Amino acid sequence: MHMLAPSPPPPPGLPDLLAEGLAVVFCGINPGLRAAASGHHFDGANNRFWRVLHLAGFTPQQIRPANDRDLLAHRCGLTAAVGRATARADQLSQQELLNAGAALRLKIEHYRPAHVAFLGKAAYAAISNQRQVLWGRQAEPFGGAHAWVLPNPSGLNRSFSVNELVDAYRQLFLAL
Repeated sequence: MHMLAPSPPPPPGLPDLLAEGLAVVFCGINPGLRAAASGHHFDGANNRFWRVLHLAGFTPQQIRPANDRDLLAHRCGLTAAVGRATARADQLSQQELLNAGAALRLKIEHYRPAHVAFLGKAAYAAISNQRQVLWGRQAEPFGGAHAWVLPNPSGLNRSFSVNELVDAYRQLFLAL
């Protein structure tokens, strides 16, 4: 009788890159499998986050995922709405996103960034319990920070070109 080996546990989530008083905290939906395995945010061959951040003006050069901690020197931080790593964000349940909202709000209140930028409408809609969410700065703050909703830079999100992503992120950069 052949026994199947148990499947390996999913990779752990990523540690936050946060400090008090940052200009902005970028809040991804959740870590991708590659990012969780490497221990570095937005580590994926097709992820456009680091390129877009540089082109929008947040960093003087493009940061490599392996150097993600360097982002703190530019008064920017990183967190995820849900810590569980998945291949695609649509593998999260609405309930997981809704449940993540309270802890995320407390985290933002603790670190007190001026702005928090949610990368994708779906996560922000679930966390804020809103049906209709517009791009850009939101009317209501989140955890005391100005809330923004920006397009997700994932390579799976082909609704936005790099130039469109840069334009959206630059609006936030100019507001800082």
